Amino acid sequence: MTENHFLHSIFKPENFTKEELNLILSQYEEVEFKKNDYLIEINKSANYYYFLESGFLRSYAIDFEGNDITTKFFSPSDIVIDWNSYFLKKTCKESVIAVTSGKCWKITFSNFMNLFNIEAFREVGRTRLVSNYFELKNHSVSVITDQAKDRYLNLMKEKPEVVQNIPLKHIATYLGITDTSLSRIRKEITL
Repeated sequence: MTENHFLHSIFKPENFTKEELNLILSQYEEVEFKKNDYLIEINKSANYYYFLESGFLRSYAIDFEGNDITTKFFSPSDIVIDWNSYFLKKTCKESVIAVTSGKCWKITFSNFMNLFNIEAFREVGRTRLVSNYFELKNHSVSVITDQAKDRYLNLMKEKPEVVQNIPLKHIATYLGITDTSLSRIRKEITL
């Protein structure tokens, strides 16, 4: 098996036996994607769990008026998953689309479950799940409690690579504001 530096950064070799690590790495399949490719689609089942090595993705839902609303951004080292669909076998209510070209590593549900008896593998998953939960919770509360300018400044601080690589129209819907409001906020910040 060839050395995979990216997956070794997630599954640190010192936390696994050589056999466990080889088994884990053999279950992941490399996927290259282009801008506008879908990794997950609304009304379909999410059959894969991805680790994003390079590139940028965003998830979005369509609101009751037919508007495309960004719900999350994904940057290198993030998990890309629809938790409900992957684990509970429900259809997706969001799509995940590539904003840039890039590369990720996918694993099927059955292969994921085959690895679940490895304690350190479960711990990696649990840590990532908890981290995703807190990120989602913080964002949903921020949309209610923080001014739009503060939400934008926080995004710039927490994920500067997103602000540099994602079109402003998607950042605006993620922040819950219009493109015009975001342009005004950006102008205020640069003054």
